[in-house]
Amino acid sequence: MANHKIAILRGDGIGAEIMDATIGVLDAVCIRFKHKFDYTFPLIGGEAVDNEGVPLPQETVDVCKKSDAVLLGAVGGPKWDSLASHIRPEKGLLSLRSALGLYANIRPIVLYDDLKNASPLKNEILKNGVDITFVRELTGGIYFGTRGYRDGTLGQEAYDTEAYSVKEVERVARVAFQIAEGRRGKVTSVDKANVLESSRLWRATVARVAKDFPKVELENMYVDNAAMQLIKNPSKFDVILTSNMFGDILSDEAAMLTGSIGLLPSGSVGDGKRGLYEPIHGSAPDIAGKDAANPIATVLAAAMMLSTSLGLHEETGYIESAVRKVLAKGYRTPDIYTAGTKKVGCEKMGELIALNILNA
Repeated sequence: MANHKIAILRGDGIGAEIMDATIGVLDAVCIRFKHKFDYTFPLIGGEAVDNEGVPLPQETVDVCKKSDAVLLGAVGGPKWDSLASHIRPEKGLLSLRSALGLYANIRPIVLYDDLKNASPLKNEILKNGVDITFVRELTGGIYFGTRGYRDGTLGQEAYDTEAYSVKEVERVARVAFQIAEGRRGKVTSVDKANVLESSRLWRATVARVAKDFPKVELENMYVDNAAMQLIKNPSKFDVILTSNMFGDILSDEAAMLTGSIGLLPSGSVGDGKRGLYEPIHGSAPDIAGKDAANPIATVLAAAMMLSTSLGLHEETGYIESAVRKVLAKGYRTPDIYTAGTKKVGCEKMGELIALNILNA
């Protein structure tokens, strides 16, 4: 029996719906394995802006630091698009990752056999499957560099600065190589070293780290070629290591290989066990409150949380197996629905996964 404190950040848009479905799945795990999860519900994102005037209240940071793990729904939406950058909902997420010391984002991209028809790629490209893990640097690069406005030769201009230190690259590279050791033994490091000085430092640093992992093959690839190869031959990739911005773009591209961005989880980790787990999709305000969201990405994020931060590996296996079984029985939320399958809403999908855990 385990007792763990979990901070639940519902966030904005569909965040509340997908989180309610996920809590139902976690409750099923508690019943089956006789665990106890203590949930707290601090504010973040637009919800926090509306209630506290800031996207990340200090109370939320404090609660998260006292928790064993953090599970997030989604943040943002057009309601807050006109706000200054320092109080936009997305700033709350970026600041929380920094406050918790989380520097590596892990995004598994897996195509389920029962959902191959939902992928936009041809069957001959998918014949060898899609099973990629992205390791994205999370707290450096252009998203955190110096920015502002200035007078340029053509008038006013805006600038954002890409900068990486050796330490930042080393620590995220080690995460990627460690993951590759437990998979198929290959890391593809993506950069733009033919143009960017920061990428040249990135490539040289990754090469040095690779020497500590002799059983792992290192491949270097320019980001534009990587974008092409993800569509042309996705099965060639095992672990993709890349910078903050490149990882943000490429992992969303790769997500669509699975048929829907609503299927994929992510986890942000640092040097300690506490991590932040979330779906890779956004808040989808256009479908909020319509019971049309797909909770599977958040459910699988919770599964990552159980194994990575809480050490509950068997329980993670039960959740992942339940998702596969529900999909195999033909149940689909609207984003992955096709003729001949059974359309269900967000709430029902969560219930089906939870029941499968209880009855397995």
